[in-house]
Amino acid sequence: MARATTAHIHIDALRHNLAVVRARAPHAKVMAVVKADGYGHGLERVAHALAGADGFGVAALSDAQRLRAAGFSQKILLLSGFDEPADLEQLRQLDVDTVVHHRTQLDMLAADHGSPLKVWLKMDSGMHRLGFAPADFAAAHARLRALPNVAADIVCMSHLASSEDTGSPQTAEQLRTFGDHLPPSAAASIANSAGILIWPEAHRQWLRAGGALYGLAVGEGKTGADFGLRPAMTLSTRLISVQTVAKCERIGYSGIYTCPEDMPVGVAAIGYGDGYPRVIRPGTPVLLNGRRVPIIGRVSMDLMTLDLRGQPEAAVGDPVVLWGEGLPVEEVAAAAGTISYELTCSITRRVRFVEA
Repeated sequence: MARATTAHIHIDALRHNLAVVRARAPHAKVMAVVKADGYGHGLERVAHALAGADGFGVAALSDAQRLRAAGFSQKILLLSGFDEPADLEQLRQLDVDTVVHHRTQLDMLAADHGSPLKVWLKMDSGMHRLGFAPADFAAAHARLRALPNVAADIVCMSHLASSEDTGSPQTAEQLRTFGDHLPPSAAASIANSAGILIWPEAHRQWLRAGGALYGLAVGEGKTGADFGLRPAMTLSTRLISVQTVAKCERIGYSGIYTCPEDMPVGVAAIGYGDGYPRVIRPGTPVLLNGRRVPIIGRVSMDLMTLDLRGQPEAAVGDPVVLWGEGLPVEEVAAAAGTISYELTCSITRRVRFVEA
């Protein structure tokens, strides 16, 4: 029998989440960010579900190639831009927009003599990762406008660093900096998922929706459901063993859990080899037969052990949900000291993906 570990991808949830994003800013265009294999949900699968988006954002030219090969004609934006002159011809062949965020890219464009490329110019409004400093932005924009191999309709963009934190002043400062240094009448984009959901003043001509499309939230104590989103992934498996373990016996590697009494212990067919985090906090729940039971012991490569005292009737073959409806992935991520995005992106190739 095939390994039971399965990631169900909910196509209707992806479409619902896109509708939620559109409703927040009905006059803006939506770029669906599908990098990292569609946040771990499957690039082509996600793109077909989100075909109503106005464009797709990718991190690698190989992703753009896959989308074009699958027949998608929407705008595609290479979010980190090109790395070397040879990339420019690929951008033209694939009809892909590119971000320009550094003077070395300006120099490469100045030395290029091909047909016009569509460019998004990035400002570092405060995240300090990629982009031109605000004081240098106007000069970079003017230099691009003067190049015959750059299309005239340059989009200006930036990225929010703390938009999920409503108590931080950083987002308001970034929005002010961005607005103060935009060329007149320029099309613009600064809203990421949290910017779309929380900061209406960030809504410009283009929205760049990532995690929200997959039903994910990153704000502390928040889940996608708090914003009307639906989880696009359910990760599940089954019990493959149920046994009684005696009081004072220790469970799993390093024996980090000691049984307080004679107790039923279940083994589920999932582990860090499937992408479930080994560092999960003891007592983190899973859903067994739709009800919560805690993980005990250390998550191993292929298996995890569960405290079945709350479900002594549980049997081999019973379904186990690691995250999905009723157990938000954000809750699991918090127990692992990370964010939901990392968990969905970490699902490994041996997990079976099924459209639901």
